[in-house]
Amino acid sequence: MANRADQKEESKLRILQSAGRGFRSLGFGGAGVDGLAKDAEVTSGAFYAHFKSKAAAFREAVTVGLEELKGGIEQTREQLGSRWREGFINFYLGDRRTCDLAESCALQSLSSEVARADDETRQAYETQLCAIIEAVAGGLEGKPKARREEATALLAMLVGGVTLARAVQDPTISNDIATAVRKAALKLGVQA
Repeated sequence: MANRADQKEESKLRILQSAGRGFRSLGFGGAGVDGLAKDAEVTSGAFYAHFKSKAAAFREAVTVGLEELKGGIEQTREQLGSRWREGFINFYLGDRRTCDLAESCALQSLSSEVARADDETRQAYETQLCAIIEAVAGGLEGKPKARREEATALLAMLVGGVTLARAVQDPTISNDIATAVRKAALKLGVQA
């Protein structure tokens, strides 16, 4: 029995990974259940055995993607100590800007899709976003309200910057956007 349970969990994980990649690269409307199932190497029936709908898979893929971002922020804070913020900014505007869209950050690539999603998905997103803001704020200086405001501004700046940089074709313009956002992000919280 344990082996069957392990196989079922492994199947669900493959579907979630496939769904995350598919929704990031194709959007909710562009990713179909058959394609997501095929990418996960399962049948469409197996997909529906784990998720009652494409919307349910999207909700869970969003949640997992945002949990991964929060974990990455916490890991960066732990590894880089007082230099975590600059390291995170450089990583986000570097690797997260230039990687394949299917592997991109869920916050950047799925937020516009969530804005069109059902209330349950939007609530799940909001819960995870607040946790991400708190993870960023926990590594900043100042009073709690000011740290949350700076964390929110930093995330919005990075997500917006990566969105713009990914949307242009000219690599020079993309790099210019990343450079400008990096400069502005590093200045956040530096007050006289």
